[in-house]
Amino acid sequence: MEKKPHFVRREFLPREMPSISLALLLAAVLLLNALLYLYLNKFYSSLGRVETDPGLCPFGHFKFGAVKNCSPWLSCEAINREVRKLKCVGEGAVKKVFLSEWKEKKVVLSQLTNSELKEDFLHGLKMLKALQSKHVVRLLGYCEQQFTILTEYHPLGSLRGLNETLHIPKYKGMNTWHRRLMLAIDYVSVIRYLHSSPLGTLVMCDSNDLDKVLSQYLLTSDFHVLVNDLDALPLVNRSAGRLVKCGHRELRGEFVAPEQRWPYGEDVPFQDDLMPPYDEKTDIWKIPDVSNFFLGHVEGSDIVRLHLFDIHAACKKKDPAERPSAQEVLDTYRKVLTLLIREAAMPGTREML
Repeated sequence: MEKKPHFVRREFLPREMPSISLALLLAAVLLLNALLYLYLNKFYSSLGRVETDPGLCPFGHFKFGAVKNCSPWLSCEAINREVRKLKCVGEGAVKKVFLSEWKEKKVVLSQLTNSELKEDFLHGLKMLKALQSKHVVRLLGYCEQQFTILTEYHPLGSLRGLNETLHIPKYKGMNTWHRRLMLAIDYVSVIRYLHSSPLGTLVMCDSNDLDKVLSQYLLTSDFHVLVNDLDALPLVNRSAGRLVKCGHRELRGEFVAPEQRWPYGEDVPFQDDLMPPYDEKTDIWKIPDVSNFFLGHVEGSDIVRLHLFDIHAACKKKDPAERPSAQEVLDTYRKVLTLLIREAAMPGTREML
């Protein structure tokens, strides 16, 4: 009986190799996608954790650092007895800020400096109490009678010093497009929170120029953004026909939204009672400029800007009604982060397939 040739298997082997390689490549892609999913799921879960309970303490209590138990907000008596001022670290129109010490921990003591602005000070305290969340600096105590507020200390200070901080050798590893975009996401998350806060739709009025905006926020040691100054936070109530005006003086410049500028031309002197009010979309107008600061000029930041071009163009619509909501901006930022992380994790995969 004639034997069959044995070259049949060898004939099909070269055809099987590409299939095996493709299967391995697809398996690798699926594994990378799974890892990316787990990472982003953890990241977004941290963004979405209960916003009104940062330290798992009931209202009127706090904890921070390694302390496990919640403590009630410090009273006037406790602040006077237990808090020791160390040095003045800042002064604004409303209050003076002191680096202080409480039970061997660094804290921040803020005191009213101008009695004519006590209503602003008390409004800021009211907002700080009501808006305690992962987006807002932690309140440790207050004394209304002495116009004093005690808050958690963050050694990296306000966002004005972000670029200087990122040039410190210890933090140079943080100076990436990825980390900078996450800071921008934090910032937009704060705006979203204020626009949908437990008190209603709040407008960040202390934001007439970039430097002023940055001074209102703190950079935490684990590189997150907290809003720190809530003195100028008026409420929009559309159902009641209630809009806002940020102050009683004329606002100028491209940083503020068009509806915040005097609409009657140079020939008509500014009059506060003739200035039309506006809503929270003024905050949306400013997002691209603030995010541009966050992104800086590191490798990859221009790619991020390119992906954010359309949403930023929408933020700059002259008609406030045509601008996106803070939630829509936040959703876009998160999608861009996901997309760019996936592309960074799997460079050239699309061409290989």
